[in-house]
Amino acid sequence: MIAVIDYDAGNLKSVEKALHHIGQESLVTRDAKELLAADQVILPGVGAFGVAMAHLKKYELDRVIEEIVQKGTPFLGICLGQHLLFEGSQENSGVEGLGLLEGEIIKIPDSPGLKIPHIGWNSLDLLGDARLFAGVGEHPYVYFVHSYYLRAKEESIVTATAEYGVTIHASIEKGNLYACQFHPEKSSATGLTILQNFAALGGGA
Repeated sequence: MIAVIDYDAGNLKSVEKALHHIGQESLVTRDAKELLAADQVILPGVGAFGVAMAHLKKYELDRVIEEIVQKGTPFLGICLGQHLLFEGSQENSGVEGLGLLEGEIIKIPDSPGLKIPHIGWNSLDLLGDARLFAGVGEHPYVYFVHSYYLRAKEESIVTATAEYGVTIHASIEKGNLYACQFHPEKSSATGLTILQNFAALGGGA
């Protein structure tokens, strides 16, 4: 069973629908017992960093997430869900993130010919032997919707980058923590393969 964390953020239904499409049993919940019992957990996210952190704290999900990660359960952050794993974001200065990983969340700089937010398909440069990208082509195209991007402190955890005026750390893996800036649930066959790879971690259905 894959649990999708419900903290009043957008995009929950599209993640649930994508999991159903690949034959994975899933549950959208904020119940601590259900989240801790799951085989894998996904933190989706569309919206503002500060509002998202306020909601996680309101439902005491920040503590539950920490417990899930300490337990070793495979955990995937998507888009804003990736940002929240880090210490903070330029989007809402002074708001602390979950602090599970070290790095900066920075606004995409203005560049001639590039629109912000970055919305649309971009190719990835894959780095190393990432578990999420098993069976995916060398430069897969995936779907992005964001104005802020990750620059991880530990370059060794970065498994994919994308170019959009700057080099975006588009996916990371560290231990049982996985995250991607792009939306696998909106990234066609490539995204479904990524979700299937995640579902295969830690004894998923």
